[in-house]
Amino acid sequence: MLFVAPALALIAAFLVFPALWTLYLGVLKYDLAGSNAAAPQFVGLGNYRDALTDPRFANSLLLTVAFVGLSAVLGQNVLGFLLAAVLRDAASWVRGVVNAVVLLAWILPGTVVVFLWQALLDRGGGTLNALLGTPGAAWTLDHPLATIVAFNIWRGTAFSMLLYSAALGAVPRSQLETARTYGAGPLRTLRDVVLPHIRGHVLTNTLLITLWTFNDFAPYMLTGGGPDHRSETLPVYVYRTSIEGGALGYGSAISLIMLIVNLAIALFYLRLLRRRSA
Repeated sequence: MLFVAPALALIAAFLVFPALWTLYLGVLKYDLAGSNAAAPQFVGLGNYRDALTDPRFANSLLLTVAFVGLSAVLGQNVLGFLLAAVLRDAASWVRGVVNAVVLLAWILPGTVVVFLWQALLDRGGGTLNALLGTPGAAWTLDHPLATIVAFNIWRGTAFSMLLYSAALGAVPRSQLETARTYGAGPLRTLRDVVLPHIRGHVLTNTLLITLWTFNDFAPYMLTGGGPDHRSETLPVYVYRTSIEGGALGYGSAISLIMLIVNLAIALFYLRLLRRRSA
């Protein structure tokens, strides 16, 4: 108990207490300013009812689902696997260069990455407009969701690539050679030989990147949630409601809803993992 006490104290201080405090604020009409700041009112489930009937919350939820599905479940998963598969048989210097470039996007601080993307997408002198010959194109204004999806794929693919590289390394080469000997094409080899060995890695990777992307705040630094709430994912919506709007009680209720959604996602993937083990 003496050895685990420091860890338990840290967990209680930085995880358990904030979660309980969020639950407490969620049942209050608690604002950063005004009469509700000095004397918060108990509203019970009122904040949750307001959230579930708020069109802006529904819009943020749909955007978050699209953001997670396109950038994490599809984008990072597929691109990370393709990079790992191509690099498996590539020359060592090619693997080194690609690994360095992809990892650089992952280890750079989020603020630095956002600054680079703003320079890339700038409508006046942006690099992308110069390459495409489209001066004046405002990518973050005209295509905000596509912008944050591409940004998240570029930034997060490295993790999937590293995980799939380790997973593919565990696939016996003898089975791959046997499949080629019997005339199996790439798709059939992938379905019958590779996927049965890496299915657990696929589920684990999808679980992690789904949860990370669902709670990602970086899109706010790139688009600010705009224009017209078209890139306002749930973490951004919570920030703009709680901090910018001052409605801490309402924002806490939305945070708890996000926590429940995260738990549901985690339980779904863990159930799939247990079914695979069984």
